[in-house]
Amino acid sequence: MTLRASQLDFDPCDELAALCKAGGDPLRLNVLRTLSNDSFGVLELAQIFAIGQSGMSHHLKVLAQAGLVATRREGNAIFYRRALPNGRLHAALLDDIDELPLPGDVQTRIAAVHQQRATVSRDFFARMASSFQAQQDLIAGLPQYRDSLLSLLDALHFSAGATALEIGPGDGAFLPELARRFAQVTALDNSPAMLELASQRCAAEGLDNVELKLADALQDAPVTADCVVLNMVLHHFATPAEAFRKLAALVAPGGSLLLSELCSHDQSWAREACGDLWLGFEQEDLARWATAAGLTPGESLYIGLKNGFQIQLRHFAKPDAHSAFSLRQERNR
Repeated sequence: MTLRASQLDFDPCDELAALCKAGGDPLRLNVLRTLSNDSFGVLELAQIFAIGQSGMSHHLKVLAQAGLVATRREGNAIFYRRALPNGRLHAALLDDIDELPLPGDVQTRIAAVHQQRATVSRDFFARMASSFQAQQDLIAGLPQYRDSLLSLLDALHFSAGATALEIGPGDGAFLPELARRFAQVTALDNSPAMLELASQRCAAEGLDNVELKLADALQDAPVTADCVVLNMVLHHFATPAEAFRKLAALVAPGGSLLLSELCSHDQSWAREACGDLWLGFEQEDLARWATAAGLTPGESLYIGLKNGFQIQLRHFAKPDAHSAFSLRQERNR
């Protein structure tokens, strides 16, 4: 067998050396810690660590060469996230990093970046409430996936007394469907303008088992439900992975999280036209975030649209108390 020159030149020690070099700098370790549950652009990371863009770009290049970070293009921007462990040293390094606390000033600046993202989203909905449906229809209006979502929902066979919670109901278009299927429905939105649209729909259709609340689902939502629904909402959250963890807490044991979302795309105009913070999501990322939040991925449906976008309808189940205990026992063996 004849080996190519590139195979002869390969030395496994090179990978370990790159890994050790990348992990030999306190700032790079803190960058990896920061990326544990979120992804950031280079300008955001430069803000978080109070250094210049060129300096941050250098550190990210070193981390990328070591296989410690991966990139994802969001329109014209590139976002960095932690790469999945490849080897025992890589896994051990990340495990140790996750045990370290982030400096207080770094945590403060991360919160500032998250706030900036959230403000962009809230401002958009405050401006566009009157043309909400038209904006939604630019990409994926509810009529394009309603029947498929209802098929997924009805297949779960909730009891007659079950409750539902919709996060970000928009103009309330899906609330009548939930009201017909659940004994009690709660809808949470942090936009007064959007909540007013939902209120008008509830009044027009006589939905007396629907309660509307002005609240931030990730901050001040003590309510739980058997079925939590998010329709085209996750891409408006500043921190999707963290959002999954908090949303999972709103699902009652034995309940379900139903999610309709865009698959990953490169149509950057959606940021300005529709207020999207993220250009869809990879299916694997949603499953990974859900699993980390204690949810079990279930059935999935995918819908291709004529405009080139693809919708993913996902079901994630929350184990009941007995199943959760059994799962912990299995993991500890």
